[in-house]
Amino acid sequence: MTMSADPFAAPRAANGRAPDVFKRGGWMPMRQFSDAEIVDFAVVGTGAGGGPLLAGLAENGFSVVGFDAGPYFRPLEDFASDEREQDKLYWTNERVVDGANPITMGGKNSGRAVGGSAEIRDLAMVSRIEMGSDGRATGVHYHREGRWRFQKARNVVVAGYAIETPRLLFASATDRFPDGLANSSGLVGKNLMTQSNQAVFGVMEQEVRWNKGPPSLSITEHWNYDDRKDFAGGYCWMAQGPLPVEWATVQTGSRGLWGQRLRDEMEKYNHQVGLKMVGEMLPDERNRVTLADDKDQYGLRVARVTYSWGDNDKALIQHALGQMQTSLEAVGATDIFRQENDTNHLAGTARMGDDPATSVVNADCHSWDIPNLWVCDGSVFPTTGGVNPSLTITSIAMRTADRIHALSARGEL
Repeated sequence: MTMSADPFAAPRAANGRAPDVFKRGGWMPMRQFSDAEIVDFAVVGTGAGGGPLLAGLAENGFSVVGFDAGPYFRPLEDFASDEREQDKLYWTNERVVDGANPITMGGKNSGRAVGGSAEIRDLAMVSRIEMGSDGRATGVHYHREGRWRFQKARNVVVAGYAIETPRLLFASATDRFPDGLANSSGLVGKNLMTQSNQAVFGVMEQEVRWNKGPPSLSITEHWNYDDRKDFAGGYCWMAQGPLPVEWATVQTGSRGLWGQRLRDEMEKYNHQVGLKMVGEMLPDERNRVTLADDKDQYGLRVARVTYSWGDNDKALIQHALGQMQTSLEAVGATDIFRQENDTNHLAGTARMGDDPATSVVNADCHSWDIPNLWVCDGSVFPTTGGVNPSLTITSIAMRTADRIHALSARGEL
């Protein structure tokens, strides 16, 4: 089998092998199951939650199949050293956004590839989870080779992150579960959180060339721990060096600069400096994911994402902007401006807890309502912190794999 030159053209994880991402043109063996075989776990999503969980389950002897809506990229061959190359990793399909502070979906918070947002196995888009008459999941319906197919599974794990996880749970509603799967609490889709991602930028007299280092050149987490503040939660901020295309987008989007004014501003690029925050925004049931009437290319209803900042969120953001501006002024920056409306990582919508009435899953990421359904991604966060969430999601996935192994050993699955 010749590797597809276009990762979007055909699945690369097929015929018993998958790409070896560490070797140009290399392959590695992959266990493949037919539709007729019953696997122990079908895992929907292969990002920071689903990917480590798949590995952990397989290492513990379970048969597993992973599903992802995006391609299986070969990093050494499919990417160039170019700012726009990463765009193909993003989930840019239609989503309806509304609320007082609509979230910009895509590059910063949604991945569509094997590895999910963590890339930033090509298998298939899962349309729904099939439920048996006994209230247990029997497998997943997925799209491949131009038709819908069905993979039987003893357990199903949803790991599609904060938007696609509730979308799938809602789309899988049945007569027995009319409000969506795992939703006896009514909290599926609710308590969506994002992280504030505002910034302050300025100009230095000397040349800086801020794009020569990694995006987060230095970092402080002081305000994650200092209690001298009039808001709950915390934030960190870091030195920022956006590449030219992103910087031009900041100028057109945040400052409304076009034409000669934009050209003049871009000429200062090598003298720019900036600081950008990652802030903790609080859970609020009014911030949520539901299903819109609009449909995607598969005929499935797309997600509606509703978001508004609360008073605490606004206070945290203003505090951070003030701190960042003071810091830039202290080093002699001029022409300072604030980027006041930006957000980043997502969390929430299938929260973890110790009470079925106030949460969707328990501490093992196990659905309270359906004995063989699990949710394992950033959607289980009851709150989100003032730091990037990927390592926490991965840790939860590794713990969940261990807990499943322990439950199985005791005959409790």
